[in-house]
Amino acid sequence: MFRAFLCLLAVCATTLVHARNEGVTADEIRLGASVVLSGPLGAQTAQYGEGSRLLFDAVNAQGGVHGRMIRYTTLDDAFDPQKAVENTRQLLETDKVFMIFNSTGTAQTAAILPLIKEQRTLLFGPVTGASVFRDAFNPYVFHVRAGYASEANKVVSQLRQQGITRVAVFFQDDGLGKTLMAELKKASDEEKLPFVAEIKVDPKQPDFAAAAQATEKAQPQAVIVATAGTTFTSYIKAVQATAARPAYYGFSVASMDVIQRELKDKARGIILAQIMPSLRNTTIPVVAEYLGLLRAKSPGAQPSASQFEGFVHARLLVEGLRRTGRNLTTESFSKTMEDAGEIAFGRFGVKYSPRNHNGSSYVELAIVDAEGSLRY
Repeated sequence: MFRAFLCLLAVCATTLVHARNEGVTADEIRLGASVVLSGPLGAQTAQYGEGSRLLFDAVNAQGGVHGRMIRYTTLDDAFDPQKAVENTRQLLETDKVFMIFNSTGTAQTAAILPLIKEQRTLLFGPVTGASVFRDAFNPYVFHVRAGYASEANKVVSQLRQQGITRVAVFFQDDGLGKTLMAELKKASDEEKLPFVAEIKVDPKQPDFAAAAQATEKAQPQAVIVATAGTTFTSYIKAVQATAARPAYYGFSVASMDVIQRELKDKARGIILAQIMPSLRNTTIPVVAEYLGLLRAKSPGAQPSASQFEGFVHARLLVEGLRRTGRNLTTESFSKTMEDAGEIAFGRFGVKYSPRNHNGSSYVELAIVDAEGSLRY
């Protein structure tokens, strides 16, 4: 099945012939996405959309892009790949969007790719770091965030450099968890740091107490928590109720908003891979822009890493739309992005080419401090 999927991606690796080119009118550009808005990942995923809309609203308030307003529609798929396909078809065939922007989920991305190819439209900035979407070039997909492989390598390399030898992995037995686990195994082999335990839970009936007991039995010095949402925090809560006291490492998909809300002061010391610059570093232009717009909209609002990622994705998209000009089509936008060279917002930058749409490789590790903030 995996080979068949790679073959599908290889077939996609052709020029954008007779692209669909819907969703651009005299006064608007329509975007859409199927996203996870309900379930354990819903609260976190909603933040991506809020960040994107923060930027789009600001752009629209200034007259849009070359006189066109950006309209962004999101539909909830509740983490169901089949529903993601149904939503995406509705967005393309009924709502007539120009492109799919910032859709979420690894399994969901895999599910909608055949439809993206069939409709000859673009998928820009999907929220997934799975290597399978990057290893085989697809002209219809533009990635923004760094891949999970880069995050896994960063985490495992850091553990080895620190001399930590007893490392366990916890993951949810779903598309995301299996993808992260696969990347961690590759990194483990490269760093020659085998895992002492691989602990998983059923997403439909998660038994966190049993997972915590298995963790305690393995006696790891560190656990890489390869999941997101409340699954991440529920597992840590369960382990903290045992005698085990490992260090915790996670991926960028773990939401700091959920971690702060669920773990409070017990979140201190958790280390997360981050694929966006620190929100503390206001010398970075895109950070300052995000914080300024957020506070202007709601002075008491708390900055969010997930929201900021959605904002950066939107900022890059708008930059591409502006550079493309008034003659906006799938082909003209793709050519603009491929010929642009590096597009940088301070330390964060992306670069595309006619044979590579992988975007950024930026990854850093950050620790949750005593104030509940990420310190890089």
